[in-house]
Amino acid sequence: MTAATNDNKTEISFDEFAKVDLKVGIITGAENLEGYKKILKITVDLGDEKRVIMSGLARFYKPEEILNKSVIVCTNLAPRKFGEQTSNGMILAATNDDGKPILLTVLEDIKPGSQVS
Repeated sequence: MTAATNDNKTEISFDEFAKVDLKVGIITGAENLEGYKKILKITVDLGDEKRVIMSGLARFYKPEEILNKSVIVCTNLAPRKFGEQTSNGMILAATNDDGKPILLTVLEDIKPGSQVS
């Protein structure tokens, strides 16, 4: 039987968690996604490739506020369509008490594409 965590999410095994591919990326571009008030179209440098990721950050950040930030990216999430655009990953954030997403980042400089473990 699988235990539930304190927010009703099912506990997963280490092997299940190991399937999640997390890497450090640097935000090299960001713009409002036309037709979507809450979505930013973000370009992330992952070292050996650049990815476009749609993220619900537009209500909280102006595009220029997140440029050149090192962030944690889930790179093996299935693609998701936003109109004509496709999101190829997810930028991780924690939500504060006011509901604002706070981007997860790193303490020191590290090259893009570094594996998170």
